[in-house]
Amino acid sequence: MTDRMGFNQGYVHREQVGAEGVGCTLLAHLAARHPLAGPELWRARILEGQVRLDEISAPPEAPLRPGQWITWARPPWIEPEVPFATAVLFEDEELLAVAKPSGLPTLPGGGEFLEHTLLALVRRRAPEASPMHRLGRGTSGLVLFARTAAARKPLQAVFQERQTRKVYRTLCQGQPALDAFEITTPIGEVPYAPLGLLHAATPGGRPSLSRVTVLERRKDTSLLEVEILTGRPHQIRIHLASAGHPLVGDPLYGPGGTPLPGTCAVPGDPGYLLHAQRLELRHPRTGTWLTLQCQPPPPLRST
Repeated sequence: MTDRMGFNQGYVHREQVGAEGVGCTLLAHLAARHPLAGPELWRARILEGQVRLDEISAPPEAPLRPGQWITWARPPWIEPEVPFATAVLFEDEELLAVAKPSGLPTLPGGGEFLEHTLLALVRRRAPEASPMHRLGRGTSGLVLFARTAAARKPLQAVFQERQTRKVYRTLCQGQPALDAFEITTPIGEVPYAPLGLLHAATPGGRPSLSRVTVLERRKDTSLLEVEILTGRPHQIRIHLASAGHPLVGDPLYGPGGTPLPGTCAVPGDPGYLLHAQRLELRHPRTGTWLTLQCQPPPPLRST
């Protein structure tokens, strides 16, 4: 919840040092894991006592050991404005499907969003709800939640065993040569200065599969339906860019499925049109096959 001045309640972050922390100082570790803050800001936070190591204040040069806990409290801040218009698409005792607008983050993250998220909105209706998948901030459409803690495990199994079908709509640049085709470009992390690492097309990445159908050819763009059979981060944006047809308005991914030359964009930056239109799955309790749908915005509808 936010107060009447627009501030949220702040956040206490805890993380445990793993093997990657061996030989690192507290400052170097935090600066490497959270590069958006920058080393000087982390140094200031540590010297001000905002960062604690195993619940004790420590200097920036303190050496780390695996298993130690790093804790820091971020004071309340004003989050960026987001659209809050959502709708319930389906609900029963176990499941809750909602429509997410473009511009609303699914989960907290990015150092900006904590309560201005779809998760926070949904938990006002179902306090135990957990999302079974996530959409990028700029992506609109259907997000499915487990309504209770008891429903989470069987529903997770449905997703992990790929007993689902996810279908999206998007608008890409240009005209694909075929009306239906598959994209299998591997996706993995690559170096990217603004973030340290970024998911993109790379030969050493994880196997990925998207099936594309051209619904409508327009003057310089094409309306597509895309089914993803793997769930890699930013898969549709990367795959279509790797095939030579980046999403219209995408500020990040260009031809080849890698960052555009000279861009400083991050994955949450808006501009593209991508919509999660349909999710099909077997209900974890009843076994009934469900088809859940969310109407696409006007630019992604067939004329």
